[in-house]
Amino acid sequence: MPALRSGFVGLVGRPNVGKSTMLNWFVGEKVAIVSPHPQTTRHRIAGVLHRPGAQVIFLDTPGLHKPQHALGRSMVEAAKAVLEDADVLVAVIDARGLTPEDERVFERVQRSRRPALLAINKIDLVKKPRLLPLLDACAKLGAFGECVPVCARSGEQMERLLERLIPLLPEGPSWYEPHQHTDQRVQQRIAELIREPILLATRQEVPHAVAVRLDELEEGDRLTRINATILVEREGQKAILIGRGGLMLKRIGQEARRHIEQLLGHQVYLQLWVKVAEDWRGDERMLRELGYRG
Repeated sequence: MPALRSGFVGLVGRPNVGKSTMLNWFVGEKVAIVSPHPQTTRHRIAGVLHRPGAQVIFLDTPGLHKPQHALGRSMVEAAKAVLEDADVLVAVIDARGLTPEDERVFERVQRSRRPALLAINKIDLVKKPRLLPLLDACAKLGAFGECVPVCARSGEQMERLLERLIPLLPEGPSWYEPHQHTDQRVQQRIAELIREPILLATRQEVPHAVAVRLDELEEGDRLTRINATILVEREGQKAILIGRGGLMLKRIGQEARRHIEQLLGHQVYLQLWVKVAEDWRGDERMLRELGYRG
């Protein structure tokens, strides 16, 4: 019987290059929230792909960036840890062009001395003549076993990336049961599903200043009751989230409830509150309470 190839694959890159979309495609379900805003991912998230003869544990990471507060430092620490812990690395860039941030990620990947592939994502946004010089430039770096152009949103070339990836994994045990697709606790997934519609509905500083705290989770066979607090840093942000006559908060709640019901498979009663917690992103105690620090 052929040995099982199993191991941990770190998806690394600067913010907003599509790492979470890639993770969700591989796993076949939504285990990481997605938004147009940089730094949507704040935790290290594991997504498990089960294939005959292989178990691939993808580690989605916060984008590598220059942190401005304690939360940012925690996010960068999570990303750096994956560079050290993963068996294989997949660096992800945007097909619209290299940036200095991408080049710094490449340097970190090279220093890790891990087998590495480069995924050039979002190829649906560029024409082929523009893509070819980027492919050539990346190949000449010599840092990657292969450079694969992909579109994680549509799935184009993603199977090819996977085919190149699996042989790089070591032989090893099955780390997760066949029914397991992520290491996240249900509480964390629910909090993220509440945060996602906030990110999609707001702009400027609001998405970055939002956190979600579950205050009560009462699970039943047919109905789960959830009370959650949305934390912001300013009164003006609170007013934006509540909206005129509470309409914004109502829309956020409806969208979050829809996705939570899909996750749990039954009806959900969701009650949301908005609270100001000034400078929570710089408060180590608050970050631990919210699960952003170990």
